[in-house]
Amino acid sequence: MEHLEKKIDFVFLDSGTGGIPYMLDLKEKCPNATCIYVGDTAHFPYGEKSESEIISCAQNVVQQVIEKWQPRTIVIACNTMSVTALSALRTQFPNIPFVGTVPAIRLAGRESKNRKIGLLATNATVQHQYTQKLIDDFASDCVVEKRGDPALVAFVEHRLFFATEAEKEEAVKPAVDFFAEKNCDTIILGCTHFTHIADTMRKVAGKNVHVIDSRNGVSCRALDVAFQGMPLTEISEKQCADDESFFVTKQPSTAEEIEYKTLCAHFGIKWGGTMQF
Repeated sequence: MEHLEKKIDFVFLDSGTGGIPYMLDLKEKCPNATCIYVGDTAHFPYGEKSESEIISCAQNVVQQVIEKWQPRTIVIACNTMSVTALSALRTQFPNIPFVGTVPAIRLAGRESKNRKIGLLATNATVQHQYTQKLIDDFASDCVVEKRGDPALVAFVEHRLFFATEAEKEEAVKPAVDFFAEKNCDTIILGCTHFTHIADTMRKVAGKNVHVIDSRNGVSCRALDVAFQGMPLTEISEKQCADDESFFVTKQPSTAEEIEYKTLCAHFGIKWGGTMQF
């Protein structure tokens, strides 16, 4: 079968470190799947760029990923990139299956009891018409309060793994307070960076607030797309030196490299360094 010739099963792509929990969720479901994670750090953060800039950056890094690894499936582990560029990527690269990540609005619509939902994401995601269409389609009977939070994205990307628990709680408190004032009983983590602090969000928000993200749905969908319904127990182990490695697209500073290596040690993954072509 053609997919057995691919060098790697999955490449997870984000502008930074946000989607790593998504890759790990898939690996937990299917340990024999080979996965690489790429942070397009040369263009971080995507959430503050224009639509045309996001599409251009995404197309460029995807082209590089395909040339280097010939992945079976590319997982866009970034809500901003998905809502903005996924259609353009599928058009430009029709022979590669893409799995996107979008805010878990459908799930929130099922979870919310008081029909007041908070969406925490990047400015690009909360403002995009695709996000509004998800709300119209799956939560039209709800009030959805939106909050773009670039400061929290930056905190997760650069400070999280050196921060104390008190500092993490302080970082998420403005968002939690914003949604509490709106009486939201469900908070959607609509940026993959925020999955890193989901437990802190739950702690600060309290037991009466549901904090949800898309990682389970994305990993299940990616496995189904890549292996076409094959039982996961039948996925054979493959040798791949880059499996569970984290790569970036910009040569990091000494401080950034320490951050990335600390993150890799925290998650038990390998530091791949800067992508070489």
